Amino acid sequence: MKRYFAAASQHAVSPTAESAQAVQERMAAAYSKIDKAVKRGVLHPNTAARRKARLAKALKSQAATSASSS
Repeated sequence: MKRYFAAASQHAVSPTAESAQAVQERMAAAYSKIDKAVKRGVLHPNTAARRKARLAKALKSQAATSASSS
């Protein structure tokens, strides 16, 4: 999740196609790790859903702020 947030903030500072792709790759990796933790019983399913929602919300809010500033 830390890598995802770092990539998302980097994309917000200088939005490029490469940084957008990096954000998507990091999001997919974070979702995969969260889903594997649920599958193994490390995380509760509701906790996983909350974390995934926070990831998506962070990307959406940064996209909205960069769109409004452009």
